[in-house]
Amino acid sequence: MTDTLERQHARSTRPEASTRPRTGVRRDASVDAIRVVLLGMVFVLHAMMVGVGVGPDGPVLENALEHQAWFGPVSWVVQIMPLFFIVGGFSSLTHWRSMRARGATPAEYVVARIERLVRPAVALVAVVSGSLVALSLAGMPAELVGIAGFRIGQPLWFLGVYLAVSALVPAMVRAHERAPVLAPLALLAGVVAVDVVRLSTGVDAIGFVNLLLVWLLVQQLGFHLADGALDRLARPTLAGIAGASLALLAVLTVAGPYPVDMLVNLNPPTVCLVVLGVAQLALFQLARPRIRAWVERRDAARPISFVGERAMTVYLWHMPVLVGLAGLALIANAAVGLPLPEPLSFGWWASRPLWLVVAAAVVAIVVLVFSRFERTSRPRAGGRSTRGAAPGNGATAIAAVSAVAGVAVLLVAGFGPLPAFLSLVLLWFARRAPSRPVRRPAVRVSRAIP
Repeated sequence: MTDTLERQHARSTRPEASTRPRTGVRRDASVDAIRVVLLGMVFVLHAMMVGVGVGPDGPVLENALEHQAWFGPVSWVVQIMPLFFIVGGFSSLTHWRSMRARGATPAEYVVARIERLVRPAVALVAVVSGSLVALSLAGMPAELVGIAGFRIGQPLWFLGVYLAVSALVPAMVRAHERAPVLAPLALLAGVVAVDVVRLSTGVDAIGFVNLLLVWLLVQQLGFHLADGALDRLARPTLAGIAGASLALLAVLTVAGPYPVDMLVNLNPPTVCLVVLGVAQLALFQLARPRIRAWVERRDAARPISFVGERAMTVYLWHMPVLVGLAGLALIANAAVGLPLPEPLSFGWWASRPLWLVVAAAVVAIVVLVFSRFERTSRPRAGGRSTRGAAPGNGATAIAAVSAVAGVAVLLVAGFGPLPAFLSLVLLWFARRAPSRPVRRPAVRVSRAIP
């Protein structure tokens, strides 16, 4: 009886089991659907940013939307990262509570999240860095290779931050359960304090402390969404919260010290993203009944789940595909005279629908190839899947730091051979560090229990 219970306990707390469909995690059709919509918006935004052409000094790969005055107001709509972290907080809270109810430890949850996020990243770093080295050896100008690596690496900030906030989910859920109002207020005070110091001193580097504080705070909003706190608010109240948040955002940006462009407010993150996140949360809550009804009416749960299970692969690989297609366009221009309209010209806008269709098709093919790294996990003998074993807290903390550092290396130094090698070592270590088992004491159960 005791041995059977121990086997069941080991199976239920196995970290890799948390990524399988039947985990007991409460699903919400509106959350799953909006995550796919947000992912699509990220793809479209980044695809529209790709500006490729030939200048007086040779090929040009640039952000076509950068420094455009009209883009500031548009960014209030297309800057969807706050809502991304909100729905991530919703999923993280329900996932962690489900694992906790089955007897899992915080370390097991963190290891499972690291495993799920790091696997596709390892494949990306290996393939992209190898491809860039091959292009350099083939004679591509070093400057163009560097620009390609920089563009590919830009979206990786999300992976690094998401690894960090995911590692802190058990601690932040505990804070949420003990002080649901005080916890976000304390984080908000920290965000504002960082902004004040940065703006008053002019030292922008201080603002990067908000890479953690801002997104932890937005994640806490997702906890409230998952707990049903917003379900108790009337629709007029939600509309009022959204309107007041947008009005405050207008004051902060038009009359205040912050830029109107929400993408500029992303680097480093500012309190404006928190205010925008509150507005997005209220608007999403207003739309949830209609989103659920649409999913049921269209019987869209299965395709939404299909995309959702590959979301990180889509996010990681869409930019390499876009940069690769831009490179092919340059080659075609040189070889057969393929026209490359000047970015933002009439011809450029007219060619965007075809560009989006082709890019989406190639991304879909690439995702089908590489999604195996996100969706599968093989138990390792003597590792985390060992019966009755659990990762240690210290080793798990080291793994989380290593995973974040592996991404940070690429953001700072790019995809050069040495930074890529160091990144791969850190990401590999992040997966291996918690693998030394820590035995739980045997669970003894009276034989009188049927």
